[in-house]
Amino acid sequence: MKFTSRSRYWTETPVARLAQRHSTADQLRWALASDVCALVRRSPGITRARVAQELGISSGTAADLVTRMRQAAVLDEGAPVPRGRGRPTSALTAHPAGPLVIAVEVTATGWRVTTAGLDGRLAAAASAPHRDLGPADVLAPIRRAVAAQANEHAGRVRAVSVAAAATIREGTVVQSSVLDWDRVSLAPLAEPGAALLVANDATCEALAESRRGASRGSRSALHLTVLTGVGGGLVLDGAPVLGATGLAMEVGHLPLGDPEAVCDCGARGCWDTVLGTRPLAGRLGAADESAATVGAIIARGEPAHRLALQAAAASLGRGLAGLINTVDPDVVTLGGIGPLLRSHSPGAFEESLTDGLMQCLREERPRIVVGELGADAALIGAAEAALDEVVRPAALAEWAARREPGR
Repeated sequence: MKFTSRSRYWTETPVARLAQRHSTADQLRWALASDVCALVRRSPGITRARVAQELGISSGTAADLVTRMRQAAVLDEGAPVPRGRGRPTSALTAHPAGPLVIAVEVTATGWRVTTAGLDGRLAAAASAPHRDLGPADVLAPIRRAVAAQANEHAGRVRAVSVAAAATIREGTVVQSSVLDWDRVSLAPLAEPGAALLVANDATCEALAESRRGASRGSRSALHLTVLTGVGGGLVLDGAPVLGATGLAMEVGHLPLGDPEAVCDCGARGCWDTVLGTRPLAGRLGAADESAATVGAIIARGEPAHRLALQAAAASLGRGLAGLINTVDPDVVTLGGIGPLLRSHSPGAFEESLTDGLMQCLREERPRIVVGELGADAALIGAAEAALDEVVRPAALAEWAARREPGR
């Protein structure tokens, strides 16, 4: 085999060998450029000198790399700013003419659409409530908003990323109980020349909290949110766990509920049937099943609701124990009305959690904290997923090639 390889080398022309070396050098350059983009997103205000330190490259290599990225309209440098002694330094930022992504959030009641540059900063979002829940009625105004952003930033949109309150499989809404959808394609939201990414909203929330929120810096981050039902996401080493087809972490359909209750998904005994604003609204006499209404009732803490809320907190603790036993996270973030249930009935929550944990995890259990990003978590996570796609080395190389004269 070695002889074959050597013989192929000697039969190649010098031009072919030179082209191969250039190709390899370009691949390495764009791989480094991808790492630089990740640093700019993770560490706002980072400088070339800090990039060189973080990546273990020389200052000259960093300077050359940043120059090439500026020429390709990927990143830019701000005006030098004095920082104590020494030469003024310039922060790396997203290029004003650089790649953009469009992030979309579809909830039970409405939608939001925004853009983000390579620094991950979200622009002001366009939004509207749903007038009707039919797929065409929901998607048509979102499509117009996406197209408007793409037209405003002609040629710059490289990905459209959707966070939906739905069960997602291979990019399609398999079912959504809050929207009453069954097998709905989100392909109408695609833009020519841009990747279309679709994920469950809880998965996007988990990614956002692990990148910019309460679980930032952890290797294994579990996110659990309680809204209409129970949603969850797991992020390992910075990447969301999606499973073979995107169905991973549909925790609301774990068999932790009433075995006789039929869930909207078709299974019996799902966790969603006993925990969430939908089942709680009936027990609490709420006017509607929104998180705002149910959350306000929990916050009031009326004695008549004590047993129902204790049961909900116990269910949350018991299910969380099972998830911790299963995925072994560094940290758990809670969203939706989860923190309210925990604070209203801490005894019921802690007792169920402790009883359900393996002994080794009782002694050294992961931190359980409130998510920091609130209502923006899903939209931020959708943008993060899109930016991961856009800053792949091959995607950056393609962007740069499109900007070359004559292309």
